[in-house]
Amino acid sequence: MYFTSCSKEGNQRFQKATITGYDYSMCACCGGWFIDIGNKTYRFYQLPSDSNLDLKTADFPLKVKVVWKKDNEGCRGDEIILEKIKER
Repeated sequence: MYFTSCSKEGNQRFQKATITGYDYSMCACCGGWFIDIGNKTYRFYQLPSDSNLDLKTADFPLKVKVVWKKDNEGCRGDEIILEKIKER
């Protein structure tokens, strides 16, 4: 018998999200981009390798759809890994 588990954080389906901008804070765990998913703000450090988005020239806020998972190795606890991303 197999059981599946559900998690409020992370999903294999695209979810609506908004990239709000770069984190310019100066600390050891700072940097990356802020992204709002639902009513939470997360941080990610890189786009998926197949993404055609250029965050250096993007106008924020940038509305996107993402597939993501929690980054268990993040040092602030708000980090995620983007598995897929596309503009909406």
